[in-house]
Amino acid sequence: MMSIEAIIALVVLAIICLYIIVIYNKLVTLRNRFKNAFSQIDVQLKRRYDLIPNLVETAKAYMKHERETLEAVIKARNQAASAAKIATEHPENAQAIKGLMGAEALLTGSLSHLFALSENYPDLKADLTMAQLTEELTSTENRVAFARQAYNDAVMFYNTYREQFPNVFVASATQFTEAQLFEIESPKERETVRVAFN
Repeated sequence: MMSIEAIIALVVLAIICLYIIVIYNKLVTLRNRFKNAFSQIDVQLKRRYDLIPNLVETAKAYMKHERETLEAVIKARNQAASAAKIATEHPENAQAIKGLMGAEALLTGSLSHLFALSENYPDLKADLTMAQLTEELTSTENRVAFARQAYNDAVMFYNTYREQFPNVFVASATQFTEAQLFEIESPKERETVRVAFN
């Protein structure tokens, strides 16, 4: 027959185990939420990456002397698409997210340069295809921003829960690492890509 002390010890141990299981399951749920939120960013980025070659092809017909700029946009697009693929496979990896942020900053800079140069080409500004592509790109940029906000909210909830006491012990023991926010780091990168033709 078990003593009262042994029964109490078993009950306390069972409660502690149950509490650890609850914390672990909540960490899994929150991690899956931010991964899902990142997949929404990925969908919009793929849409953006698909629009860019069409935009460059349309601009190429008018901007014959701007080959270097057009090639820089395509190169930046390809680098961003590669970084997005890695980040999509491992959204919990902070380095993958940082790599994507850097590639996106480069792409945004290249696009900004393209649109600034296109101001010198009135026929390009008047092209209906170019106007439609820029409208789609503007819409996609807005969707990316919205998806990024949802992702950052999910990451914030996950990181906050992960860092709370006693959750931090369970998170550390089960290798739930800190998730990376998808932020724009420099003031220049925070500027919106200007895609409107007036």
